Amino acid sequence: MSSSSRAEAFFAPCPRGLEGLLADELRALGAADTRATAGGVAFAGGWDACYRANLWSRLASRVLWRVAEFDYAGEDDVYAAARGVNWFDLFDVNRTLRVYVTAQKSPLQSLEFVTLRVKDAVCDRFRDDVGRRPDVDRADPDVRVHVFLEEKRGMLYLDTSGEPLFKRGWRMQTVEAPLRENLAAGIVMLTGWKFGQPLLDPMCGGATLLIEAAAMARGRAPGLKRAFGFEKLDVFDGVLWKELRQQAAQPAAHAPKLALFGSDADAGVLTAARRNLAAAGVERWVTLEAVDLLRRMAPADSGVMIANPPYGERIGEAEELARFYPKLGDALKKNFAGWNCFFFTADRRMERLIRLQPSRRTVLYNGPLECRLYEFRMVAGSHRS
Repeated sequence: MSSSSRAEAFFAPCPRGLEGLLADELRALGAADTRATAGGVAFAGGWDACYRANLWSRLASRVLWRVAEFDYAGEDDVYAAARGVNWFDLFDVNRTLRVYVTAQKSPLQSLEFVTLRVKDAVCDRFRDDVGRRPDVDRADPDVRVHVFLEEKRGMLYLDTSGEPLFKRGWRMQTVEAPLRENLAAGIVMLTGWKFGQPLLDPMCGGATLLIEAAAMARGRAPGLKRAFGFEKLDVFDGVLWKELRQQAAQPAAHAPKLALFGSDADAGVLTAARRNLAAAGVERWVTLEAVDLLRRMAPADSGVMIANPPYGERIGEAEELARFYPKLGDALKKNFAGWNCFFFTADRRMERLIRLQPSRRTVLYNGPLECRLYEFRMVAGSHRS
């Protein structure tokens, strides 16, 4: 059996709320036995499935390769499990290392101590096997070891992604509190936007939502411009990877005609948006305009609007938003009849203050922050004065 076809066990974390979409995406990329759990999807597959998931997944935060599973009651059990792995078969002693530990309902008191114990276990095993220990690099390690602890069960993973997958390699300029790219991609998918439809982000900031939409419609592999952690593991199949990258670099045969629009009240922010669009290679499909959402006219008779307004976490902002939402409701009724308008926010007051009835609410998490994606269907004809 070739290295690409033998089934390995993987886990792909993602923003909470996107697990079902990610399971579908991974199956389409060749993953088997997909199982969505809170915060990610477990799957099986050969190295071709792992490489494809890293290269093509728009939703995963990373792809972790499971190298051990164990029962534990204390730190010594975790140490023993980590020391029991033949790390020298997995990566070279000259590679730098970092250990990450996450836990859910674990009885262990200090995750920092567990992190230290696992690092010692890996280094001690290397010293036993080859007489040397790998160096630790907290800033930019070659190899990332992830430990996940449940109440009595633990898993050891090697990170095949390296840098998180939402780092697509194009972001030139960040605006304040940008959306992570994989969450942005998930939001676009959840709206049901069809590639030929007009799409507007009227509070576009650094243009993350528009870039993800354009890349999706053009069939661009999100990981084509970056390197991955699996390239530094001993199991790396360079021939297979070269082949998959070459396939991904082929331009899409039937790319749809795109009508993407972005605007922002802050003209300075649009400079950052333009740089990001150019770096992502999608600037020719997006029309930008400096205009406030309350005065913005619809760029077409119907379409999909997606916006990520501020959440009102700064002093004074909450009151400002409370005054903004009723005006926003009026502007949508007046200027966006025939549009499906989506707002992603952590501010629960929006639903009440906008004075419109949402047709759908989807719970999503932006990191630890519980958010809602609200859908407002602006019925054509009924609001036009």
